[in-house]
Amino acid sequence: MRKAIFYMVISTFSFSLMNSFVKYLSNFPTFEIVFFRAVGSLVLGTSYILVMGIPILGNKRKLMVMRALAGLTAMSLFFMSLQYLPAGTAVSLRYMAPIYAAIIAVFLLGEKLKNVQWFLFLLAFGGVLVLKGFDKELNSTGLILVLSASVFSGLVYVLIRKIGNSDHPLVIVNYFMFIATVVGGLLSINDWILPIGLDWIRLLSLGLFGFFGQVFMTKAFQIAKTNMVAPLKYIEVIFTILIGVTWFGDVYTLWSCVGILMIVTALVANVIVGRKT
Repeated sequence: MRKAIFYMVISTFSFSLMNSFVKYLSNFPTFEIVFFRAVGSLVLGTSYILVMGIPILGNKRKLMVMRALAGLTAMSLFFMSLQYLPAGTAVSLRYMAPIYAAIIAVFLLGEKLKNVQWFLFLLAFGGVLVLKGFDKELNSTGLILVLSASVFSGLVYVLIRKIGNSDHPLVIVNYFMFIATVVGGLLSINDWILPIGLDWIRLLSLGLFGFFGQVFMTKAFQIAKTNMVAPLKYIEVIFTILIGVTWFGDVYTLWSCVGILMIVTALVANVIVGRKT
């Protein structure tokens, strides 16, 4: 368990750095950032797949393409939201995705939820209402963007569940990165801003941070029980808030802290309860 915690700390810190660099690079067009985020992970992922001799095209190709398109939409909307919201708030709201995934799964997969899970979902939504209703600094455009991103992320979870174990996790991710690279590259052509100096390193690091975040998260889930590891992913919220406060000078009001705490508490509890179902 100690090793799993260590892996999750590395994973969440990697994702936090990626989110923070995306916010720092907000002067670049969103789809150019999407391109750089995807191309780095694509190169690393493809290299690993080829070296290990894993079938790169996989089996459930249509579902993996659908997952990639939903993931691309979620990632693009989330990156856009970082232009309007403190990174910690955006990450907290993005983690509403498991709620939408559970609700979508009820209708598409016929899954059932415990009554306590519905209560926890309402608690999380209550946290959103607290953020919007009492935190006057919260940008409405950013809120709509990140909540839309979490809906598509929820759809991603459901599609991955439908894919199941028929395909290697890296192949599923690679479909996502390939499509994101192509679409991000094409949609950024007209607005492309040529990186200068350290911006090249910052942009290319997005794929590196994202790749290591995925790898170490996978390692953690492989060696420890899911219900023990899954709540640890919300450490990312803490890391992102701390980086935002120290790096960007983000300011969190009392109400924004209350709202974020309500959301994270509800989602962590839901992970624990859901794994016992």
